[in-house]
Amino acid sequence: MLAYFDCFSGISGDMTLGAFFDLGVDPAWLAGIIRDQLGISAEISVSAASRMGISGRAVAVASTDQTPRHYPDIKAMVEKSRLRQRARALSLEMLDRLAAAEARVHQCKKAEVHFHEVGAVDSIVDLVGTALCIEELKINRVVASKIPLGQGTVACAHGTLPVPAPATLEILEGVPTYGSGIEGERVTPTGAAIIRTLADTFGSAPDMVIEKTGYGAGSRENPGLPNLLRVVLGREADAGERVQIVETGIDDMNPELYGWLMERLMAGGALDVWMIPAYMKKNRPGTLLQVLCPLSVLEAIIQCILSETTTIGLRYYNVSRRVLKRQSVTVDTPYGPVAAKQVTLPDGGVRVAPEYEACRQAAQASNVPLQTVYAAACRKVAG
Repeated sequence: MLAYFDCFSGISGDMTLGAFFDLGVDPAWLAGIIRDQLGISAEISVSAASRMGISGRAVAVASTDQTPRHYPDIKAMVEKSRLRQRARALSLEMLDRLAAAEARVHQCKKAEVHFHEVGAVDSIVDLVGTALCIEELKINRVVASKIPLGQGTVACAHGTLPVPAPATLEILEGVPTYGSGIEGERVTPTGAAIIRTLADTFGSAPDMVIEKTGYGAGSRENPGLPNLLRVVLGREADAGERVQIVETGIDDMNPELYGWLMERLMAGGALDVWMIPAYMKKNRPGTLLQVLCPLSVLEAIIQCILSETTTIGLRYYNVSRRVLKRQSVTVDTPYGPVAAKQVTLPDGGVRVAPEYEACRQAAQASNVPLQTVYAAACRKVAG
C-alpha cells in the first residue's frame, strides 16, 4: 500500500494518529497494544472535528503516568517489547532521530537527553502508535509533500523558542520546506521525526490509484487554511518507475576524459550513461551528455558532472520508465558456465540473454572467439 502525506498545514503526532483513525484504525486496539507491550496506560480520545468544512478526527492522549523519561529508558522499553519487527524498528528510528536532534541542539550526548517532548506519554503514544498504524494499514511506501514551516514563537518545557523549534529544523535537514506565512508551530519535533522517518521522497503526489483518504485535525483553527493533515492511501499506478535524467552539452573537453567520466558516473549509481554527438553554439561539434539515475543519487551525479567535466551548468528532470522483470541465471556451455539475464515478457514468455562480460571471460579462458561463446550460450538457451 502507498500512502501520500499531504502536509499542506503541517504535521504533528496527534494529527498523524487522527488521520490514521480516520482511515479506520481502531483507537482501542492501539491503546491496548501500547498498554500490553510498553506497560503504559493511556486513554486515547478521538472526536469528530471540522476545519473549514472538512471533517476529520482530533486526538487527545491522557494518562496519569507523567514520569519524565530519558531517551535510553524509552529505547529500552521499546526494545524489550514484543512489538512486531517493523513496528519496533520504526519506533526506534523515530525516537533515535528525535533524541539525536535534541542532543545536537543542547550539545550533549544522546544518552543524556532528558526532555518532556519525548518523555511525555503522549509523545511515546504518537511515535509508537504511528509505527503500529503503518504496519496495521500495510503501508510499504510513503511519499510526502513539501513541508510548510510556521513563524513566531512557541512555549515548551525549555521556555519560549522560535518557530520552527530548533529540534524541528535539525530533523528536517535535507527535506524540502517552505515558509507558510502562518503564525504558530506548523511542524512539531514529533511530527518532523515521523515524516522524516517514514517518507521516501518529498514533492508532488505520486501516480496512484486512490482507495481512501483520512484527515487528522490540529488543535488550532488557522485563518484561511484548514488545520488538517491529509493521508491518502492507494495502490501505485502502473505509470512506470520515476527516475531522473541529468544532461549537459559540452564542446570544450578533451575526449580522452569521457571514458573516465562514464566509469565515475556508473560507479556513483547511474543507471545508464550515453553521449550523443551534437552541434552547439557557433556550430561547434560537441557532445550531449545524458545520465539516467534514481532520485537517491541525483545530487552525487550532479556533483560528479560538475567536477569531472568542463561544463558550467546542467539540467535535470523527472522521467518515467518501465522495465521488464529480470533475474540472473547461469547457462552451461562447452566453455564453462556463463551468466545470463532471464527476462519475463509482458505476455508471460521468457527471454534469456547471455551477459557480455561472462562471455568475454569464457572466451579468454578457452582462447576462442567471443562470438563462438556467445553463439554457444544462445544455442543452449534455445535448446
